[in-house]
Amino acid sequence: MDSTRRDFLTMGAIAIPATMAVANAQVNIVETTPTLHTLPTLDYAYSDLEPYIDAKTMEIHHSKHHQAYVNGLNKAEEMLFKARGDGDYSLVQHWTRQLAFHGGGHALHSLFWKSMKKPVSGITPRPGGTLMVAIQNEFGSFDTFKKHFSATANSVEGGGWALLSLRTSDKRLLITQIENQQKQSYWNCIPLLAVDVWEHAYYLKYQNKRADYVEAWWNLVNWDATQQFYNQALQF
Repeated sequence: MDSTRRDFLTMGAIAIPATMAVANAQVNIVETTPTLHTLPTLDYAYSDLEPYIDAKTMEIHHSKHHQAYVNGLNKAEEMLFKARGDGDYSLVQHWTRQLAFHGGGHALHSLFWKSMKKPVSGITPRPGGTLMVAIQNEFGSFDTFKKHFSATANSVEGGGWALLSLRTSDKRLLITQIENQQKQSYWNCIPLLAVDVWEHAYYLKYQNKRADYVEAWWNLVNWDATQQFYNQALQF
């Protein structure tokens, strides 16, 4: 499992301490440097999502906006690591907030890119297999799920996200909102599918018509990847 996938698989999950049991003795692993997060590569070209998302929006969104979240996350972790070393926690609140904001931005964008693929002309993709069964069981039908998800995305206040997630405690599907990159997070859930409704995700093409962008986005959904994430999430 790649590091990006691990990042958003653990959102809301219980972290496991970095320790190992060796011959009935516990050996602590002490990290000496913070993780260096990097911008993930895409599985498609910037122009491949046209006509639904234009190439210029994709280029700016990925290479500028997402890169800024990666940089911000690295800076926050560096400063928190430095605070521990110096024993100076006077700015811990600020850098912890930065950690949540930029870390959320990195994780959610990483999932967003995986949530899409190059469209096939004339075909609006739909899920299949066990994911479709789970959607039908939870929401009654795929059409009801789609209306619920779109309404959730369209009603996010300001910038944010709509997510389809699996709640680990009862293995049920939930549709939730995220404001900014981290507010209104629902814990005990593993995100499976994400749509970005910050204006930078659609404004060049759709201006203030968010609903048009969300409706167009359904033509890009990568249900094969979402099914794979669903299968992995069921193991938690």
